[in-house]
Amino acid sequence: MIRNTESGRGLWVKAGLVGLALSVASAGAVAQRGSMAETGKPVAHAGQQPVNNLPNPYETQRNFGSLPDGRSWGSVSAVDIDVDGVHIWAGDRCGTNSCATTPDINPILKFDPNGRVVEQFGAGLIVWPHGMDVDADGNVWIADARLANASEIAENPAAARIGNAVLKFSPEGELLMTIGTPGEMGDPPNRLTEPNDVFVAPNGRIFIAETHGAQFQSEPGPDAKSRITMWEPDGTYIGSFGEFGWDDGQFRSPHSLAMDSQGRLFVADRGNNRIQIFTQDGEWLDTWYQFSRISGLHIDPTNDMLYAIDSESDPNYNPGGWRKGLRVGNARNGEVLYFIPEHVSPGRASGMGGVGSMGEGVTADRDGNVYAGEVGPIQGMTRFVPRLIP
Repeated sequence: MIRNTESGRGLWVKAGLVGLALSVASAGAVAQRGSMAETGKPVAHAGQQPVNNLPNPYETQRNFGSLPDGRSWGSVSAVDIDVDGVHIWAGDRCGTNSCATTPDINPILKFDPNGRVVEQFGAGLIVWPHGMDVDADGNVWIADARLANASEIAENPAAARIGNAVLKFSPEGELLMTIGTPGEMGDPPNRLTEPNDVFVAPNGRIFIAETHGAQFQSEPGPDAKSRITMWEPDGTYIGSFGEFGWDDGQFRSPHSLAMDSQGRLFVADRGNNRIQIFTQDGEWLDTWYQFSRISGLHIDPTNDMLYAIDSESDPNYNPGGWRKGLRVGNARNGEVLYFIPEHVSPGRASGMGGVGSMGEGVTADRDGNVYAGEVGPIQGMTRFVPRLIP
């Protein structure tokens, strides 16, 4: 169901980083394909050394942003920069990992550069904010990636009528459009299946990445759709591309979307530990493994700096010595330039694999400051501030 009630982000990286980017050679500059195992399924990163040992020209600053009314942060994966290149949007899962039982809490928050909330909305409309995009008009798009479960519905019956949809809000929080039928799961044009992310191209075309749980499946099935659906600016369904699988053009949970200055669509194919690149009509162009297992993507359209954040790599999800962290590189040629390693706050347990935590969502402001949304065990927001390297 589509309801429409409506009657350039320019970002820059600090000069010191740009100069360094031109001179740093990357161990992962050349994308390599995974070889095929006996099962016919590719082995991700086969023959490629892990890209873990590059310069880190950033200072890690934990605990960015203060929530209103003394709230504590929950899990955060939805983050994006505002059209002004300064303010930061985030989707907080209401102090825990779900908003299904907290209908009075606003999960969508806008922060100034000092971490103060200047706008908030979305109470009672969202179960699990997962992906986010701010379009050229400043509207905020949210991918709500799951339905409320039985215990949540028992506590809050209204939760049965929300979730599993993409919502478009005005910058002030007015609900302008809904793609999918909240509270239901299925196929377009009326329903979606676990939408991970949404991206609005400069021409207004809408791309939605589905499904979240497919990354944990080893065989195709009715809930492993793993597709990208395309929509007109008014929400009219165009079609889809991709399906569950390991080959080029197939996905195991397309988890995040971004677009470069050439208009190429980048897809974080997290279940397959890679990035895939497509035209806006869904034609496959390339596959990159050198950025590791990617949860979130952001591309600065002015200089094509690619921010690829890995929140999950460990011996189970991504064997071969790959570390979770943030890899920053060149979207034009695939060169990885910098690596920000995972972090652990004092007194907190380490993340997957016992090697620290790294965010799941990522964005960058016009000065090159990078913001990550943390899902766990550390939650909230982390900022990475660029510094000059002697």
